[in-house]
Amino acid sequence: MAESKDQVHPQYKGDREIITTLLQSPPNDYNLVELARLNIRYQGFPGARDIQQDLATVLQQWQLTVEELYQKTRAIHSTGKIYRKSTADEEDWT
Repeated sequence: MAESKDQVHPQYKGDREIITTLLQSPPNDYNLVELARLNIRYQGFPGARDIQQDLATVLQQWQLTVEELYQKTRAIHSTGKIYRKSTADEEDWT
């Protein structure tokens, strides 16, 4: 039987920085959607065990289950504005 090896995720470096920030941040809308996005990315991934553990730690710190996180982020995404720049930054050409 072949020994299974952990893989290195191609987005590991950037994701590690985001998770380090999440560990030190409160659960605002942006942080919640980032946590959900990364949780989906690393769910079942054969590697990045430190990231998977830190994702669980953030959930625990914020006193959320995965289902509660997804419920909150579905509501946030329903507004369609979480990853968009503020309209105040756009020029009005009218």
